[in-house]
Amino acid sequence: MTDRPEALAGVDGVDRSGRTALVTGSTSGVGRETALALARLGADVVVHRRDRAAGERVVRAAERAGGEATFHRAEFADPDAVDALARRVRADVDPLDLVVHAAGAHFPEGTLVDAGAARVERTFAVNHLAPFRLTTRLRDRLAPDVRVVVVASRLHSRADGAFDVRSVDGYDGLAAYARSKLANVLFARGLADRLDGSVATACHPGFVPDSGLWRNASLPVSLGVRALSRLPRRLVPFVDTAAEAAATPTYLAAAPRPPDSGAYVVDCERAEPAPAATRPGAADDLWAHSEDLTGLTWA
Repeated sequence: MTDRPEALAGVDGVDRSGRTALVTGSTSGVGRETALALARLGADVVVHRRDRAAGERVVRAAERAGGEATFHRAEFADPDAVDALARRVRADVDPLDLVVHAAGAHFPEGTLVDAGAARVERTFAVNHLAPFRLTTRLRDRLAPDVRVVVVASRLHSRADGAFDVRSVDGYDGLAAYARSKLANVLFARGLADRLDGSVATACHPGFVPDSGLWRNASLPVSLGVRALSRLPRRLVPFVDTAAEAAATPTYLAAAPRPPDSGAYVVDCERAEPAPAATRPGAADDLWAHSEDLTGLTWA
């Protein structure tokens, strides 16, 4: 069985030469595998993460795969760092054809961080407001037919649609993560309404215990995830490798005929998101809330 996401997604014959892709969180897990898949398809890849050494390793791997790659470091909990990343990408790339928002984190303890115009819970800041900020800052560099892929999670179904993120009273790490993933699904829908001629989608890539996402999780969660990663695959059929999980974002970035803009996709097929993601006005409400928290406007 192949371990290449592009083959698993059925897009290994697609040529992405001459296209530039920004893949956030691309030094490990789903982000890394997606970046390398796009490089093998011929795309020039902008690699992002906090760890420069890991980033340079991915750049070398992408170049060995036949693509061109550059690395930019940025801490997504810091809006100034996100702005600096946007400035560097703007200076290097025009236009930007593909954006894959794969950076994500899970935090066991509640912490407030600066979001630009307010202090907000850190998981929401990293997983939603940073992609919102980066995409807004790069708006005039997006190609007319840009594809934006937001890596979400099935866990978005655990969120109730309330985005009270200015306080960490009663903080629950898993609930905060689910809330941020619901925001990812709604963000893709909001982009779909604002990017004419483009395709913005959200996806559940799969469950990858060893992706690094859970490195900051509480000890019980971390131990549970680690145990799952060591079990035989026949006992945990819901567990994916990073390459398997990268098949769906790779498909959305490369398929000649992707799903309609605003779609939620699982296993390379359109799926129905949770009711909180389809409530009328929910995407616009979150968009306005995100503008208030960041101090940025799309218009």
